Amino acid sequence: MTDIADLTATELAAQYRRKALSPVEVTDAVLDRMAARADLNAFITVATQQARAEARAAEASMMAGEDLPPLFGIPYSVKDLINTAGVRTTMGSRLFETNVPTEDAVAVARARRAGAILIGKSTTPEFGHVQSPTSPLFGRTLNPIDAGVTPGASSSGAAVAVAAGMGPLALGTDGGGSIRIPAACCGVVGFKPTLGVVPHLQLPDLFGANSYVGPMARTVADAELLFAAIAGADPRDPYGQAAVMLHEPGNPSLKGLRVAWIAQGGARVEGEVATITGRAVRAMEAEGARVEPMEIDFKSYEAVFLTILRVGLAARTGPMVKGREAFVSQSLLDTIALGTACSAIELAQATAARTGLFQVVQSLFATFDLVVSPTLTAPPLPIEVDPTGDITIDGHNEGTVRGAWYPFTFPQNLTGHPAISLPCGRTSKGLPVGLQLCAPWYRDRALLRIASTIEAMFG
Repeated sequence: MTDIADLTATELAAQYRRKALSPVEVTDAVLDRMAARADLNAFITVATQQARAEARAAEASMMAGEDLPPLFGIPYSVKDLINTAGVRTTMGSRLFETNVPTEDAVAVARARRAGAILIGKSTTPEFGHVQSPTSPLFGRTLNPIDAGVTPGASSSGAAVAVAAGMGPLALGTDGGGSIRIPAACCGVVGFKPTLGVVPHLQLPDLFGANSYVGPMARTVADAELLFAAIAGADPRDPYGQAAVMLHEPGNPSLKGLRVAWIAQGGARVEGEVATITGRAVRAMEAEGARVEPMEIDFKSYEAVFLTILRVGLAARTGPMVKGREAFVSQSLLDTIALGTACSAIELAQATAARTGLFQVVQSLFATFDLVVSPTLTAPPLPIEVDPTGDITIDGHNEGTVRGAWYPFTFPQNLTGHPAISLPCGRTSKGLPVGLQLCAPWYRDRALLRIASTIEAMFG
């Protein structure tokens, strides 16, 4: 018999509507799993009392015969960069160790209205600034598949929680691949929507936004369930206006789908990753997709991404850190220093290059329906790898982690296009490999439906 904690969100929704399970027993099962897997260190805060109170209230409404909202009684976690009213939100930093917001972020408020039950706040490096599952506040988060490799970041705890049955759904944030990278490392699904489709009002610069809120789950159907609840216009977001409508999904068949296959992106792709993702694309072709190899040198945009990332972090966190340097990590201090050293001209040049990259990617969609690539160039890196240092792939020093390991993910943060990572196989050591699918702006629903079709091919 499948453990309740291992049921998907769609399975739980079906059980609730048959009254075969109660929100109380589901919440208890998930909280028990969280206690049993505390060794993974996926949570900064566990909302035990609140979750159980919400579960009891949900059970009462179910027994009273009330209409059940789409996420009714489904436990979910929220990355600790996202505000949750009445529940501690630390930004993964000792500077915010006791911070308790008074207002939910937009996505959290929508998930709450849809009936989801918040079970806790998942781990993240400080302000999501680095590709490392560690922080001075909570220590290190471990990959449930292999503790010797990274679970990815910065939505580390979110991916680990979903993979280990600590809630079927999670909200993460993605500023350079921070949803898709840990999804690939932990063998789950991670979806970064189109810019503005899920409003993220915590960002100080909404016009220059490159960080997104999105769903993580064990299946595409579950990710779609959460996405449907949190997506939608908000007049406070310049990219999330009421006039912008999501396209209807259309036909999810692969037959005739025009696919641009970017196998390298200007970087070296590890042999097994190349084999596994290449096999996945050939399987799509066998189902009728029209695949054409293409290349964009994504790796060459690393400096553009880093300039925008560093300047933004320096502007936002620099004043908070000043005089409290002993409370934060050296990597955050280094990032602030590098951002502070950038000139206004360098930032303007980076934003202009961002526009250029958008035009390059957009030009592909004049010919193709989908852009497909590996999510990462290599399997999950060893847990001890320096996230600011160089990495080796197939015996070659390939440069820094950002440019060498995830050149396929940060471009969509700059261009705004929706992208999803889904598992497509495992290496000889049992480590998961992710395949990334990218679609035109506002084709989020179509992308999810196509991803679901592709997911079924992999089993």
